[in-house]
Amino acid sequence: MEQTPKKQSPFHKVFSRELNRMVSRRIYFVTAIVLPLFTLFFMATIFGSGEMENLPVGIVDLDNSATSRSLTRTIEAVPTLLVTHHFSNEMEARRLVQKKEIYGYLVIPHNFEQNAITGKGAALSYYYHYALLAVGGEVMAAFETTLKPIEVMPIAVEAEALGVNEEEIETFLLPIQAADHPVYNPALNYSIYLSQSFFFVLFQILILLITLYVVGSEIKFKTGGEWLGFANGNIVTAVLAKVLPYTIIFCIEGIFSNYVMFQIIHLPFSGSWIMLNLSTVLFIIATQALSIFVFSIFPAIALIISIVSMLGSLGATLSGITFPVDNMFPVVHDASYLFPVRHYTEIVQVMLYTNGGYEYYWQSLVVFFAYPFLAFLLLPRLKKAIISRKYEDIE
Repeated sequence: MEQTPKKQSPFHKVFSRELNRMVSRRIYFVTAIVLPLFTLFFMATIFGSGEMENLPVGIVDLDNSATSRSLTRTIEAVPTLLVTHHFSNEMEARRLVQKKEIYGYLVIPHNFEQNAITGKGAALSYYYHYALLAVGGEVMAAFETTLKPIEVMPIAVEAEALGVNEEEIETFLLPIQAADHPVYNPALNYSIYLSQSFFFVLFQILILLITLYVVGSEIKFKTGGEWLGFANGNIVTAVLAKVLPYTIIFCIEGIFSNYVMFQIIHLPFSGSWIMLNLSTVLFIIATQALSIFVFSIFPAIALIISIVSMLGSLGATLSGITFPVDNMFPVVHDASYLFPVRHYTEIVQVMLYTNGGYEYYWQSLVVFFAYPFLAFLLLPRLKKAIISRKYEDIE
């Protein structure tokens, strides 16, 4: 007895149609798979050992004494710094800093040794390029830490001349011994607090743009009517079935990135692996929903793509990774919570730094559900735009 072919549901029709589009167009493979994986590789390897080393600096030695040469050797032994240039005048050193060939330089003035021994107010000056905040901060800290003992050298020399022994000198020069114990990241490893976070900041920009293109291309290439036809005119089915293949791909990439960060390059992590990956999935869905929400407001891909790019960049700035959100202006602080990446960053930071449980970040998880709801409210507007076809010719 001949069987009647099983009729496909509208959801399955749209889903199959999107899979065919993905396979037939190289741009989908590059943007949805190659770019995220390249971003993951880039962020997993960019910081190397996790600490800045061998930053090029110079030394302007105008004294040419045994003390200045000893000081030069001390600077050369600092792992953070790499002395690449020795100058006879300060103007040349300044020029190379401006050209970013070096990131700072130390000036040892004339008669430094003599003034240091006689206590006549010997002074050392160092300069660093602070347009690059992280690099400038590292160079400044390296110079400051290395040169700190030099400050007390004239006093020590004079005390020795008066017959004070070395132990007594240390007692009145350094009455309090300072010990630094950085919390959560004792090695001051950049990779620990930047690699995973920066990947998801860049990942959310890719998700926003890819989702926008996937949905917006139906209007751009005037295939919206066919798309709705496959879904029997149901815009909810049309959108869900269309973005689902990308949601699956993004979720796999997000979970894989967590595995690479915490299992392969061994960033310290003591939180819940299940909750981390659940948060990642919800973050991806929320980011896709945000893209659909923005596009539904004005469904012209040629114009809205710039707005979505700006939103992605703002999300990166307001995520709280590079600057504490609590120290931003109140309006900016409140605006930061409009971005899914901000809530995801909070969840990950709670897990990484405080090993906090669900009770510390459940609010952020709940917020993730608001984005699909808002996108759902505007889907009728998107359907109306597809049917009217008035946005198809906007360049």
